[in-house]
Amino acid sequence: MLDKMKPWKNTKNSSVLRDKIEVIKEQSIPAHVAIIMDGNGRWAKKRALPRIAGHHEGMKVVRKITKLANQLGIKRLTLYAFSTENWKRPKTEVDYLMKLPEEFLGTFLPELVEENVRVEMMGYKESLPSHTLKAIERAMNATKENNGLVLNFALNYGSRAEIVDGVKRVLDDYKRGIISEEMLNEDSFSTYLMTKNTPDPDLLIRTSGEIRLSNFMLWQLAYTEFWFTDVLWPDFNENHLLEAIEVYQNRQRRFGGV
Repeated sequence: MLDKMKPWKNTKNSSVLRDKIEVIKEQSIPAHVAIIMDGNGRWAKKRALPRIAGHHEGMKVVRKITKLANQLGIKRLTLYAFSTENWKRPKTEVDYLMKLPEEFLGTFLPELVEENVRVEMMGYKESLPSHTLKAIERAMNATKENNGLVLNFALNYGSRAEIVDGVKRVLDDYKRGIISEEMLNEDSFSTYLMTKNTPDPDLLIRTSGEIRLSNFMLWQLAYTEFWFTDVLWPDFNENHLLEAIEVYQNRQRRFGGV
């Protein structure tokens, strides 16, 4: 079971953290932040705990980071929760991961509604267990009228499959005369992806010291700023997110120009 969480509205930042947040908010805030939440298993192994203990702890970090992202005015937070390759993990671990959305959203949903956060999901829904999908859909329906931060879960998501499926849809529309060769460009192709009508991430964060994308948003991350940290996801906290945004604010984004 989930540890009992204090209500969002009763959680107070330290004065130092509050001051830091205010300073950061004075500069450009990334509109879309994507996070590869890595290191749950290693966090548990270091403590001689089962891997699922790391996933449980990592779930609590999602709540903290979502809260701070909302405070900062970030528009969209995309979290890589489960990849199309993660089915290769031991069945006990996969089964637990498939239960996490129900546990997490069952506890967190009232706060999301109250704080005007909208839940979305991208990924291959048809392969998910019914209880997992029902939990996600319940949260999406309960928050669909909210217009604040979008909390987007990449669940059973794989970027290569997404791109291949996009190409197939383009070919299908081409055969039907809906799109021509002249009409196909980067912008039009983007509408065939799961992220259609969604701005690309401004900032990508990956935890645990791994420096790779692991089949995550390969098309969308073309001009995203990357920030890697050795911190394992269960140890990731508000200060780490603020540090990543500070680094982002000190970079000059050229998008291929000068």
